[in-house]
Amino acid sequence: MGFGLRKTVAALALVLLFAAFIGGCGSADSTKDAAEQNGDKAVITDMLGRKVEVSVPAERLVAIGPGALRLVCYAGGAEKVVGIENFEKQHSVGRPYILAHPELKNLPTIGQGGPDSAPDMEKLVAVKPDVIFAAYLLDKSRADELQAKTGIPVIVLSYGEKVPFDEDVYESLKLIGRVTGKEERAEMVVEYLEKCRKDLMKRTGDIPKDERPRVYVGALGMKGSHGIESTAAEYGPFDAVGAVNVADETGSSGSIMIEKEKLLSWDPDIIFIDEGGLPLVREDYRKNKKFYQSLKAFKNERVYGQIPFIFYTANIDTAVADAFFVGKVVFPEQFKDVDPVKKADEIYGFMLGKPLYEQMAEDFGGFKKITLKNLE
Repeated sequence: MGFGLRKTVAALALVLLFAAFIGGCGSADSTKDAAEQNGDKAVITDMLGRKVEVSVPAERLVAIGPGALRLVCYAGGAEKVVGIENFEKQHSVGRPYILAHPELKNLPTIGQGGPDSAPDMEKLVAVKPDVIFAAYLLDKSRADELQAKTGIPVIVLSYGEKVPFDEDVYESLKLIGRVTGKEERAEMVVEYLEKCRKDLMKRTGDIPKDERPRVYVGALGMKGSHGIESTAAEYGPFDAVGAVNVADETGSSGSIMIEKEKLLSWDPDIIFIDEGGLPLVREDYRKNKKFYQSLKAFKNERVYGQIPFIFYTANIDTAVADAFFVGKVVFPEQFKDVDPVKKADEIYGFMLGKPLYEQMAEDFGGFKKITLKNLE
């Protein structure tokens, strides 16, 4: 072999060696990518920061714990659900996602469900889901335990702390979308909720605080029904439109119980009554008429009923609809183009595929004025 040929062969060998080296580096990255998503497998980081390997798109799924099934329905995954909790079957009133998908109640039972209940591993395994979505019931150790004992990937979701607009809800919807192959639908829901949030916010952003009516919401549900003393600070539908919530003066956050004397001292301009607790308000009125007659809002007929949204945690759709109704009542000029009933049906229609206001109004009363005469 001549010197020139040997030189050519050596050069070719170096090229091949270099190519192999580059290919090897690429192979390492490809292996990592494959671990993250390799056609039918993906590693999902859930809302607890757990990394969970799951087949994608999952074709069979279950949802356990407060609100998990609701988020699955929002993300377009109802058709893939293969079993639901007994609690969901027994308590469908006030849950638009069950009203929109009544067929879910015909599925096998995967456990009792409800607040503070433990997952039924045997029943979960029996329906052979590809993935278990869970909310609230599980901390990291319990989620890991459930996954280890069932052999089924467990992905924990979250509602966060703010209703109806919270980044945790958005991220949870995206997780569901990725696992079920409904990414586009999940993104659309997130975009729609953000559109609603921005619309609500921009309408009242220029109104000085001292020109905004002072408002109060009573009879809120909190592990059961309560009367007018049950309220909330940093209340989502009020915050969404920038209403001045008198309960924020307590410095608290979330559900609180107050004394009637405190409500008298606040004497808000406008009162909203959660219709889930309206029967208790009526009952109390018959015993304490003087109290109600002393409140400015009742005297001026500025008391309104709103649809309850806390059922096995929050119905995001109803909470958004309530926010638009609150805006219409508190800031009529800024919301003059909004028909709360039509807006509610638009929201239900987008989130769940059906206009459900009429059914919700039939069950609870709907958006309406409440007078002392109504309480008789």
